[in-house]
Parts: sequence; C-alpha cells; structure tokens
Amino acid sequence: MESTKKLNWAYNVKTNWFRNLLRIVLGAALFYAGIAHLTFQRLEFTAQVPNWVPLSTDLVVVLSGVVEIILGMALILLPKWKALTGWIVAVFFVLIFPGNIAQFINQIDAFGLDTDQARFIRLFFQPVLVAWALWSTGAFSSYIKKIYRN
Repeated sequence: MESTKKLNWAYNVKTNWFRNLLRIVLGAALFYAGIAHLTFQRLEFTAQVPNWVPLSTDLVVVLSGVVEIILGMALILLPKWKALTGWIVAVFFVLIFPGNIAQFINQIDAFGLDTDQARFIRLFFQPVLVAWALWSTGAFSSYIKKIYRN
C-alpha cells in the first residue's frame, strides 16, 4: 500500500491527444523493433552489441528484443501507467546507447549505417528517443510536479 502511494505521481497522468498519439507510435515502433530483434534483423542487431558485454551477442539481442516488445505493449496497453512506463523506456534507451557508440567506434556496418558519418549522426537520435519517451507519456512533467508538491 505504501509503495503504491509513492507512485501516485505516475498514475493516470493526463496528456493531450497528440502526446497520446506519439506515445502509441513509439510503442508500436518498440514492438516492431522487438519483433525484428527476434526474427528478420537478428543478425543486424548483433552488430550493436558491444564486445565488452559478458554474454553471447545472440542472447543480448534476444533479451533486448523481448524487453522492447514488453515496453512497446506497455506504452500502448497501460495508458494509466504511461508516466512510469515513459521513465522505464527512457532508461532503457540510455542503457542501450553504448551499443550505438560501439557501432560507431568499431566502424560496424548495420542498418544501412555504412559510413562513419552515418553512424555518428545516428548517435544524436538516442537523446531524441529519450525525450520522446519522457514527453509523450507526460513522465517528465508529472515527476517535476511531484517534486514541487513535496
């Protein structure tokens, strides 16, 4: 009961239709990416697993694909918890960012990113995804309101 009270700031956050639409689009994109991890782009995704990760690259791709499917579904199917889900998705995007960095540093071609310039430009899209997750779900604004209420 006490832990539920602590999460009140993240429950039933109001957002407008445009934010809701973008949340659903992000959820669908994550779901699609998760399916791609497990099927037709599995080999491509192994290119983004840093060589310092102590697990097999295939296992990392499968696990991250499953997580993306779950997060995508949560963004779409749990609208009352969208703010909390938004924070979880944002953290996920931060956690997988080293894969994008590794692809750039190691000059690995994947997803049509076959030049250093293309791989470098791709790095700037990860902060956009983090912001998208936080903004479309109302996660950032609801947390700020929580801070000022306390």
